[in-house]
Amino acid sequence: MRSVSGAGPGTSSGAEASTINRVRRVLAIKPFRRLWGVTYLCSVADWLNILALTGLATKLTNNYFAQNFAFVGVVLTGLAPGLLFAPIGGLLADRFDRRKVMIVADLLRCGFLLSIAIVSAPWWLLAGNFLVGSAASMWIPSKEAAVPNLLRRPDQVETANQLGMVMTYGLAVITAAGANAIITGINTTFHFFPNDNASLSIAKLVVIITGLLYLASAILIATRIPELSLRNVHELPEQKVKPADEEKFGVGQMIADGFRFIRSTPLVRGLLVGAFGAFAAGGAVIGSAKPYSSSLLAGDSAFNLLVLAVFLGLATGMATAPKIARRLAHDRLFGLSIIAAALSLLVVALSPHLTISLIGVFFVGIWAGTAFLTGVTIIGSRVEDAIRGRINAIYQLMMKLVLFGTTVTVPLLIGLIQQQKVTLWGGQVTIDGTRPVMLGGAAIALVAGLFAYRQMDDKRTEPILSDLRNALRRTPRRVNGFLIAVEGTTAINTAIQAVNLAGWMRGGTRPVVVAADPALDDRRLTALVSGASLTGARAQALAAAAVRADIVERHVQPALDAGSVVVMERFVDSPLAHLSAVAGLDSDELEGLADWATGRLRPDLTVLLDSAPHGAPRDKSATLNDQWRVQHLLTEMAAADPDRYVVIDADGTDAEVAERIRTALRAVFVGRLAALAPTTEKPVTLPLDVDIDTTLPVETPEEPRVEAK
Repeated sequence: MRSVSGAGPGTSSGAEASTINRVRRVLAIKPFRRLWGVTYLCSVADWLNILALTGLATKLTNNYFAQNFAFVGVVLTGLAPGLLFAPIGGLLADRFDRRKVMIVADLLRCGFLLSIAIVSAPWWLLAGNFLVGSAASMWIPSKEAAVPNLLRRPDQVETANQLGMVMTYGLAVITAAGANAIITGINTTFHFFPNDNASLSIAKLVVIITGLLYLASAILIATRIPELSLRNVHELPEQKVKPADEEKFGVGQMIADGFRFIRSTPLVRGLLVGAFGAFAAGGAVIGSAKPYSSSLLAGDSAFNLLVLAVFLGLATGMATAPKIARRLAHDRLFGLSIIAAALSLLVVALSPHLTISLIGVFFVGIWAGTAFLTGVTIIGSRVEDAIRGRINAIYQLMMKLVLFGTTVTVPLLIGLIQQQKVTLWGGQVTIDGTRPVMLGGAAIALVAGLFAYRQMDDKRTEPILSDLRNALRRTPRRVNGFLIAVEGTTAINTAIQAVNLAGWMRGGTRPVVVAADPALDDRRLTALVSGASLTGARAQALAAAAVRADIVERHVQPALDAGSVVVMERFVDSPLAHLSAVAGLDSDELEGLADWATGRLRPDLTVLLDSAPHGAPRDKSATLNDQWRVQHLLTEMAAADPDRYVVIDADGTDAEVAERIRTALRAVFVGRLAALAPTTEKPVTLPLDVDIDTTLPVETPEEPRVEAK
C-alpha cells in the first residue's frame, strides 16, 4: 500500500482543479458574472477618469506651471477621499443595503463628472474629482463585502478576487487607454468640433462618457443584481459581531465595535499589521525607483525594465497564489509572503548589477501580489459578514495611506544622503539614499511579516519547515486537520472503537468529528446500487467510490480544513482489501479509483484492529477464507508503511480493546502531535447510541453484497 499524500488546504476535495475550471465555476454564477461586468465598467471609468480629467485640466489653464501639476492634482484629489472617508464607506457597507449604497455612489459619481464638464473651471475640476473619490470610497467597501455572498462556497473567494484584479488592473487599463486614445484622436479624421475649441470639447466629451459609464453601472446594479443585498450567506460557525442593521448601532458604536473586533481577533490584527509592512515596502520601492535605476548606471531603459519586472512579478504572484494556497494555508501564506518580499527587497537594496536587481524586483512583485491576493481572500472568506465592510475599508485605507505617505516622504529621505561612487566586483556602483531607504523598507516589512505570521498562524502541530517542504512537494500532504482511520475486517466491531476513540480525544484541544465508513451500506449507497440494479463487482465498486467522494468533499475535507480531528471508521484500506480479496478485483486499479474518489486523501494515522477471523462476518458473501485474505492484506499494508499505522490486538472485550488503543495513541501523541492528546486521562467509553457530533451516522450496517468470482 502506498503512502499517498493528502489534499492540501483550500480545496473542498483535495483535487487540484485547473485555473480554467475554477474560473468557469465562478463565472457560471450569474450574479457574480454580472457584478464582474459592472466592475469592468467602473474600472474603465476609474482609469478613464484620471486620463480625462488630466487632459481637461491642461486645457482649462494656460499657466505652464499649473499644467505640469495637472496629473498630480487629479491623482491627489482622487486619492485623498480614500484617506479620509474610507472608514465611513465601511460603516455604510455594514449598516445599510449594499446594493443601494453602490447605486447611490454611482449616481453621485455620474452627477459630479457631468457637472465638471458643464462648469469647466479648474477649481471645480479638483473639487468635483474629490467628491467623485468620496463616492468611490462608499462604493468599494460595499462591493468587496458583497462578493462572498454571491458565491456558492467560501473557497471560491480567492478565484473571484483573481478575476476582479485581472479586470481592474488588466483589461480595464487597456480599454481605458485605448478608448481615450481613440476619442481624443477621432477629431483629426472626422472633424466633429471646430478647430479653435476642438481639444477642450473632446476633453469634455471624455469626461461625459466617463460619467455615463457610472450611470450604466448604477442601472445594471439596480435592475440586474438584486443579490447584492444578501447578507450572511456563508455564516461562520462562531459569530463575534451581530449584524449592524439588526443592532441599529450608532456610528460611534460601530467604529468602536470594529476596533474591538480587530483587537480581539489575532487573524485580523496580524493581517492589518502585515499589510502595513507590505505597503510600506511597496511605497519605498515606488518612491525610490527612478533614482535607484540611475544608481545602477544602466541608462534610462533601466527604469522601464524595473517597472516591467515588478508588474510581471505582481501578475505572476496573483496567478500562482491559489496554487500555493492549496498546499499552504492562507493564514501562514500571508505572513510568509511578506517575509519573502522583504528578503527579496533586501537583495534589491544590496544589488550591484541591473540583472540581479531585475530578478530581485521580480520576486518582490511575486510575493507582494501573493500577499495582497491572500489578504483580500482572508477578508472575504474568514471575516464575518457583519463587519466585513469595515475591515475591507480599513485594508483599502491602509494601502492608500501608507503608499501615499511613503511615496511623498521617500524622495525627501533620499535627498538627505550624498551620492558616492564605489567599485564593487569590478563594476562601478552609485551609492545614494535609495539603498538605505530600501533597506529600511525591507526591515519594516520583515518585522511586520514575522508579527503577522505569529498572530495569524493557528498553532497547527505541523512545523513551518515541514509545511514549506510540503508546499514544494509534487504531491503535498494535508497540513490542517488530523485524520484517523479505524480499520479492520467486517467481523470486527470497528464502529464502537471509532466512537470510543473520538470520545476520548474530545478531552484534547482540537474539535473532534466522527464519520462512518462511506463504503458501508448507508442509505445512499443502498439506493444507488438497488435503484440502478448494479450487480457486478466493478459497478458496485464505482458506486461505493461515488459515495465516498461525496462524503469526503461534503463533510470530511471541510472538517479537516477547519483544523478538526476526524475519526473515520473503515475509510479506504478495509474496503480496498475486501473488494480485492472477496471480489477478486485488481488492487492497483482499486487504489487508483480510491485516489481519484478521495482526492488522494489518506489518513494521518491508521488504527488497525488485528484479530484472527472468527464468528460470522456481517457480509454473508465473505467466507472464512475471504476474511483471512482481507486480514492478511491489511497487515501487509501496515507493514509497508509502519509510520502511519498503529496495529492493535482486537481480541477481548470492547473496553479492553479501547484501552489498548488509548495506550498506543498516548505514545504517538508526543512532540509535535502533543496538542492532539487529551488533557485528561479519564477513560471514556461511549456506546453507539450516544448522541455525539458526527458528520455522518455512526451506525454500521452491512456492506453492499459483492459476489466473489
